[in-house]
Amino acid sequence: MQDTLLFIRPLVEKYDRPGPRYTSYPTAPQFQAAFAEDDYRAAAERSNRAATPKPLSAYVHIPFCESLCYYCACNKIITHNRERAAEYLAWLKREVELQGALFDDSRRMTQLHLGGGTPTYLSNDQLGELMAALDDAFHFAEPEAREFSLEVDPRTVTPEQIHELHALGFNRLSFGVQDFDARVQEAVNRIQSEAQVVELVAAAREAGFQSVSVDLIYGLPLQTVASFDATLDKIIALRPDRIAAYSYAHLPELFKAQRLIRPEDMPPPERKIELLELTIRRLTEAGYVYIGMDHFALPEDELSLAKENGTLQRNFQGYSTHADCDLIGLGNTAIGKVGDSYSQNVKETAQYQARLEAGRLPVMRGYRLNADDLLRRDVINALMCHGRIDFAAIEADHDIDFRDHFADALAELEEMADDGLLAIDEGSIEVLPAGRLMMRNAAMAFDAYLSHGPGRYSRTV
Repeated sequence: MQDTLLFIRPLVEKYDRPGPRYTSYPTAPQFQAAFAEDDYRAAAERSNRAATPKPLSAYVHIPFCESLCYYCACNKIITHNRERAAEYLAWLKREVELQGALFDDSRRMTQLHLGGGTPTYLSNDQLGELMAALDDAFHFAEPEAREFSLEVDPRTVTPEQIHELHALGFNRLSFGVQDFDARVQEAVNRIQSEAQVVELVAAAREAGFQSVSVDLIYGLPLQTVASFDATLDKIIALRPDRIAAYSYAHLPELFKAQRLIRPEDMPPPERKIELLELTIRRLTEAGYVYIGMDHFALPEDELSLAKENGTLQRNFQGYSTHADCDLIGLGNTAIGKVGDSYSQNVKETAQYQARLEAGRLPVMRGYRLNADDLLRRDVINALMCHGRIDFAAIEADHDIDFRDHFADALAELEEMADDGLLAIDEGSIEVLPAGRLMMRNAAMAFDAYLSHGPGRYSRTV
């Protein structure tokens, strides 16, 4: 994939349509309730028996927040009752114990991510309990081999707590900033000062965190090009190692919290395109590498190096250098990927507790991939991670003739090639600089399930 990125607005507008994010293939709408606890246990056993069992990764969902951010579409519980978090932690530790029993002791956990909700809703003592339970069940890799991260709401922690988080074993932090503009913050009910964020980023660097990330959202109510440019100025001055700039999907018919945003405050559709163009220009001019989708990283960051050397991967958390692990989902709604299967836990905390009380894993649904799924997943991952599909490599791994097997997909991609977004020859498909923002569109041509129904997806650009 060529490193340069061209923003051609007419083409961006043409291809900006709903589509999957491809953090997995098949995507979550294909998960089935028929996939149950016994299927998950069988998948874990198959993964243990692999010739070279993969290292372990975990995503832990902490659903609690103190206040409601109006834009949020995550699964969360708004409460000031800390007892609820203590109860949840007890059940979470029980799930950790049950899950740990499924995986061979020789396997090591190399990646861990705490998301939410607000992981830092838990006190540092509670997070310490959780980390001890995880280490006991899954056997943490040596510190130099770990990528242990958590999402931090800057409103919930002090600089001293940041140092304590590092001492607990976390080496990566992601701060949710979204926007520094006071009017935008008020419109989405997430008010935090620039000074808070600056102080915490400084504390993270002082504590020795390997990587500090910042999350932004464009397309929020009352955002203008000028106001978001000012936010970008402040973020660039902070110089985080990674920046995720997410497009806001306003779906008030699906997400109750979003109904609290005044319709008249929402920017027009063309504003989002302007904000995206601004973000790409400002961050790349500041020296950040466009990794793909919403992600930017400094040139010396592991993501940039992985993109350069062809080892970049994707999982449910987005782009990663450790994605080729068996991913264990812990907590309500958490999604996992073990062996040739995906699974998701129950959504409601009452259901979660009831399953664990009965000594059962809280798996609600999932999917076991067939041979065609595995083939298409490899193709889509090659496209999304490397911007290039080598037909011979796919043919060798899956015993197919690429052009024959994917004749329909190649025909569908001709329009993107004609528009200068892709280069297609006898042996490969390559994403061109003008097509780097439309990789999801190209991946959709290889998705066997889109014809089964449109689903509800964010827009591709």
